[in-house]
Amino acid sequence: MAPAETDLKTVFAFRPTSQRPSAGSPFDLNDPSGYRRWRDAKLLRHPRQVDDLIVEVKDPCALSRFERLALQLRCRDANMAIYRSRSTDADKSTVRRLGAQLGLHRLDHNWLADEDGISRVTVSAGAGAGGGEALVPYTSRAIRWHTDGYYHPQERRIHAMILHCVAAAASGGVNRLVDHEMAYIAVREANPDWTHALMAANAMTIPARVDDGAQARAEQTGPVFSVDPDKAALHMRYTARTRSVVWHDDADTRAAAAFLLAWLDSESAGSFRVRLEPGMGIVAHNVLHDRSAFVDEPGQPRLIYRARYLDRIAPPVEADGFSHWASA
Repeated sequence: MAPAETDLKTVFAFRPTSQRPSAGSPFDLNDPSGYRRWRDAKLLRHPRQVDDLIVEVKDPCALSRFERLALQLRCRDANMAIYRSRSTDADKSTVRRLGAQLGLHRLDHNWLADEDGISRVTVSAGAGAGGGEALVPYTSRAIRWHTDGYYHPQERRIHAMILHCVAAAASGGVNRLVDHEMAYIAVREANPDWTHALMAANAMTIPARVDDGAQARAEQTGPVFSVDPDKAALHMRYTARTRSVVWHDDADTRAAAAFLLAWLDSESAGSFRVRLEPGMGIVAHNVLHDRSAFVDEPGQPRLIYRARYLDRIAPPVEADGFSHWASA
């Protein structure tokens, strides 16, 4: 049965603001036939299991042609890839050099990153506003579904990220990953009006952050789904938080937000689960992800290097003649 005739849950089990998509885009709500062609191709190419995302890499700092192509193909079709390297003696230059080989150069220098723009995500008592209580990513607590930089203004949208594991937790610390294009399909199949609501310029507002009585970050209002006007690529900004987020107060937006949250926690989402070990990492566009709670090894806290980019991963220009899931 063709994907257009298949129940969406069964398919998944197997396996911008005001910036609107231009005519001919699969995300154009006025072009259902173009959307269906894109959707059918997307569902056919999407990986079925987490092993389909894994690429064995000898040295992340010096990818072979085939390793680079294998990562790019997975990012083209699933918006994410997982690399696994035997080299565990990594520093932050590993992340920078890996990113550069994939066309990632413009790091997001956020307030919790080091001077080089790369963050050390580990348990830290002083990684909070004004040096107070640590923000959730810098604790061992679970993190709910989100995309990175959902509180950024439109001109600073995070398009790609690298998470590189230096030290794993003793237990826990599992990431779930969901391709944001699959989330778009789920919402649009459920109710196109909901997609319209989530693409509205006022769909989701993140209130201003105030530190020590001063505004540290302005309020940010924008869409959940938007389309990059240069790359014609879908972008998503989302958080499953129930505090510090305000949804536009209309029936379609409220229903869409409730559906999306329920879908993410359902089997229909087809999330990929991975527990990063030293030498492993995730290269992705800004996909949906969460993290389970964890317990650290005594004296060796879990450490992830996180790089956020304003660039998208370079497309696989050498893909002609290679199989769909090229092997490194």
